[in-house]
Amino acid sequence: MTNALSLKVTAFILIAVLGLVSSLISAILAAIILVEIISAIHLSRKSEIDLTIIACFSIGLGAALTPLGEPLSTIAVSKLSGPPYYAGFDYLIKLLGIYIVPGILAYGILGMFFLGKADPKDHGLGYEKSNETLKDVILRAVKVYVFIAALVLLGDGFKPLIFEYFTQVPSTILFWVNMVSAILDNATLAAAEVGPALTESQIKSALMGLLISGGMLIPGNIPNIISASKLGITSKEWARLGVPLGLASMVMYFVILFLIEPIIQSRIAFILN
Repeated sequence: MTNALSLKVTAFILIAVLGLVSSLISAILAAIILVEIISAIHLSRKSEIDLTIIACFSIGLGAALTPLGEPLSTIAVSKLSGPPYYAGFDYLIKLLGIYIVPGILAYGILGMFFLGKADPKDHGLGYEKSNETLKDVILRAVKVYVFIAALVLLGDGFKPLIFEYFTQVPSTILFWVNMVSAILDNATLAAAEVGPALTESQIKSALMGLLISGGMLIPGNIPNIISASKLGITSKEWARLGVPLGLASMVMYFVILFLIEPIIQSRIAFILN
């Protein structure tokens, strides 16, 4: 691809496509594909780290569009499957798609500006491949299943807390408080926070806060953990770009969700009336 297309176009395709398909192939598989491609491109170490981080932001966002993508989306749909939302397979696409898809494309464009020139002599973040047996694959699948099942039970245990406290928290506060997702697994936080007692605005704000800030540091998201582990990216290297990019993304989405969108909705309501 880098021979047939320019390196920048290849970067855009990599970030955008993996982000868009991660909700169908899972964030885990998308991250593994990302690692393989990064290892084959032969950029400088800095460029490969930057490209990996931006792609993980994209994958983390895109994986939330369906319950197949990542534990967070699986938990959210499971907890909202009853009244009053009756969340089905396409619930998160309808709720968050209008914010997530443009965000993925924006990350793709951004990634084009963080690349140096390809250098065949620089092996960058190349890693040693490990041979896995069918037993290893099955065991990993069982672990993921048990993890999600445990989160469902955890979410049920937090129902009294949701009814008592989270229903009283404004959407704007939920959005910013969930920056803690940068250091804690966002699926666990979703299990503790999301529930049918919340309004749709609260659900949307909580999930977007979790998804965006989950890319800021390595522990925040599954793609981050896989990519950093396989490619040998340190926490300091990740934070160098992950933190400012995450903060800028949070500010941008805050403006869209709480400043621009209410104005548009009020004007539409005025026109219809």
